[in-house]
Amino acid sequence: MSTRRSRSRAALLAATIFSLPISLMPLVVTPASAQWIVYDPTNYVQNVLQAARALEQINNQITSLQNEAQMLINQARNLASLPYSSLQRLQQSIQRTQQLLNQTQNIAFDVQQIDQAFQTTYGSASLSASDQQLIADARTRWQNTVGGLQDAMRVQATVVGNLDANRAEMSALIGQSQGATGSLQAAQAGNQILALQAQQLADLTAVVAADGRARALAEAERAAAAEQGREQRRRFLTPGSGYQPGNASMFPAGN
Repeated sequence: MSTRRSRSRAALLAATIFSLPISLMPLVVTPASAQWIVYDPTNYVQNVLQAARALEQINNQITSLQNEAQMLINQARNLASLPYSSLQRLQQSIQRTQQLLNQTQNIAFDVQQIDQAFQTTYGSASLSASDQQLIADARTRWQNTVGGLQDAMRVQATVVGNLDANRAEMSALIGQSQGATGSLQAAQAGNQILALQAQQLADLTAVVAADGRARALAEAERAAAAEQGREQRRRFLTPGSGYQPGNASMFPAGN
């Protein structure tokens, strides 16, 4: 009996619910998370291509910035100055050689002094000069020749002494040239090597000049001595002023 009553009540409740108007029924709303997502392959491919192009542009910009940075680094290297200078040492070597040339004895490397010496000491023997004057002039010429030889040897010794310093400078400059980081450093190293070669040429010129001076003084002395010898021979053979014979006794009187 109770079961039949329950079934009757349930049927009555259902009939009542279905008899209600639709507007009075509660609305059931589907949540947004349960909506369907539509996949578009074409749009996805386009998005991927756009992202790839953007990434490529970024990579190109990075490469361009790297190239510009490297260009600035190279320019800085090319403008960097050489951190080595041999100018002072080369100037000191030239000054030592120049001082020796300026300290030449008796007749310097001066045109006026040379002309004056050849008009007096190395000129023609004066007919009115005394024998003592002729001897004094000959001695002066001999001293000039010896002094010229000494000066030449001093210059030669100085130039030989510069060889070790020049060798060290050449090695240092070659090392600087090979280790140059830019064109400016390489050019400056090359210029200093040329300066070293110019200094060596200056030393060679000094040696040639000093040696030539010594040879010229010796030849001038020889020529003046020949001229003086002719004058002395003339005086010896001139009647009245040459040799006067006299009486000579071989043994004392009374023997």
